[in-house]
Amino acid sequence: RSRVRSAPACQHMVAEMSADVVGSFDNGCLATPCCLPVSRVGALPSTASITEQYDCTDGLGQAQAQATHDLLMNPPSAKSEIRRSAFALPAASLTFQDVAFTLPAKKTGGKAQAILEPCSGHFEAGELVAIMGPSGCGKTTLLDILAMKKTGKYEGEVRINGRPRDILFRRIAAYIGQEDVMPVHWTVREAIKFNARLKSQSRQPDRSGDAWIEILLSAFALTSVGNQLIGGVEARGISGGQRRRVSLARGVAAHASLLFCDEPTSGLSATDAETCVKALRTVAKRLGVLCLVVIHQPRTEVADLFDNLMLLTSHPGRVAYNGPMADAQEYFKEQCLPVPSNVNPTDYYLDLLTPGTQWDHADELVEAFRVVQKLGIEAVVAASMCREGHSVEGMLSFEGQVVRRSPYSMPFETQVAILLRRKLRLTLRNPCGFGLPVVVPAVQGVLVGYMFKGIGQRGLLRQVMFVFCLQTMLCLAGTMSLATVLSDRLLMKHEASEALYCEGAAAFTSALVDVPLSLLGALVNVFIMSLLAQLDAEIFQSVPIWSLSLFFVYDSLFAFMGSVASGMREAQVVATPLISVFMLFNGFVVSKADAPPELGWIFSISPNAYAMEAITAVLLDRVEPADFREAAEKNALQKHFPADPDSLQGLAVMVAMILLLRIGQQLGLRHMNNIQR
Repeated sequence: RSRVRSAPACQHMVAEMSADVVGSFDNGCLATPCCLPVSRVGALPSTASITEQYDCTDGLGQAQAQATHDLLMNPPSAKSEIRRSAFALPAASLTFQDVAFTLPAKKTGGKAQAILEPCSGHFEAGELVAIMGPSGCGKTTLLDILAMKKTGKYEGEVRINGRPRDILFRRIAAYIGQEDVMPVHWTVREAIKFNARLKSQSRQPDRSGDAWIEILLSAFALTSVGNQLIGGVEARGISGGQRRRVSLARGVAAHASLLFCDEPTSGLSATDAETCVKALRTVAKRLGVLCLVVIHQPRTEVADLFDNLMLLTSHPGRVAYNGPMADAQEYFKEQCLPVPSNVNPTDYYLDLLTPGTQWDHADELVEAFRVVQKLGIEAVVAASMCREGHSVEGMLSFEGQVVRRSPYSMPFETQVAILLRRKLRLTLRNPCGFGLPVVVPAVQGVLVGYMFKGIGQRGLLRQVMFVFCLQTMLCLAGTMSLATVLSDRLLMKHEASEALYCEGAAAFTSALVDVPLSLLGALVNVFIMSLLAQLDAEIFQSVPIWSLSLFFVYDSLFAFMGSVASGMREAQVVATPLISVFMLFNGFVVSKADAPPELGWIFSISPNAYAMEAITAVLLDRVEPADFREAAEKNALQKHFPADPDSLQGLAVMVAMILLLRIGQQLGLRHMNNIQR
């Protein structure tokens, strides 16, 4: 039976069969009735309306899924045709007009520098496009602009299906950058599944997510290391080439209609590079994904896998060729620059386009492009800019349901649930994840507590010194977690830039795990020290209350520093003087009577001063001097500390500081230290 299904309906079927949705290997010979042929440039319908000859209730849907599975397991060669699946993703064509980027004078220290001169182009769904050129030609700049990643101001216009990009664009696009930033104690399988879950567009339960992950593991030759750790400095893991393939698999796992890859084969062997590009080609053809790849001089077998080639020359970046990869050699021959025999064509192209070399023909090729190709491309671009297809909202909608106006596929609570599950796993696997916040404070409590053993039965001054030492340890304890905070922030910035989750979800998840662990460590530390010190019962009750209040203030302070500082050194440089001032202006080292009048206001904002005053007031009230010397000490302390401190004001100041620092943390995570492109 013949039925017409729109892109949203196809998307629903893709979501319901998330594991079985990608490709079928037929070596170009077998095409099931529900497959659509891949068209040439400009021939694919931008409306993504597909006529399919099948019924979801028969076995053809399963046949499509199995065909897709076989294709990714055994990617075909460049000469083999791959038919479009009936379960293809909503089609997304990409059109860009007069896109350019110039570094302003303040960035270069002199005059403005053109990185990419105006260029235009149009690519259809299902195409695998290579962007190549020598270093400095602006190919990554162009990719970032098209992927809506460029943070600097650029010129030109980019449209999807003839429509301007909006806040929903990031939900149908995936970006694979040059850096492989992943947690050390994550497994390969978990890394891929993480992206698949957070980028899923389905409103139905994911019934086959595990099977989809297994397909990707096989497609990118990662099955043998699926349960191994990503690894890094802290733990042994997979190789650098395998990490690169994991990043590729994570991008494909998102089921995005647009896939942007920045040098995905860097660091890979020639064989692994061919395997990865074959997998990308299968995804592009079978699912109708438009895949743009910045790549350096691939070998002939890899280059032949691409449909289109965009060549740029450098200083500044200018287009020298934009057309089918298969026609490139003939084009260069027509320009009297035939590819020599036994020479890799892509190597030859880059030799010709690299300024300053003995084979430099960059200016001639740029002029040839202007004469031969530019007018035709501009005509296609102009027509595509006026032809509107499905909007991104229409691509995401399902059975008329309202689409959330958010760049994130998952709602906040789902983001938190997925992040929390990962955070708990990583914490339990990492010895330092539990050891630093809990075990180290416990050991410190035993050592320092033993030094003050029985201090509660001795003089008042020694007990006050014990309280000061306890506060000092609580203040400095947060520095141990600062490195972890900065490391987590780097990971969060990369993943949040991919619209996997928002910064608030990451901060909330970290607070749910890190704060209780640090609090547990602080409690253990305080109780061990207080027990060994043999404090009076009433004093013992007041010490933990004020010590933990102090802990929350400094935990918030270090969380704030970790969100706004550019690195560990800057965080320490800013935090150390602030902590030192609070520790000094606590009424014991520097009293209100001894402090300079112009600095007296510091006591009103010093959390250490409020905690010290409250605990010392209990000591002065409960401890009776045993001799004349202790009586003199008590009189001296009474001059430094008020007999009836304003505890409510102290608690109010601490709560206000905690709230302000946490708000500052959220603002810092959202607006500071973002990835600059």
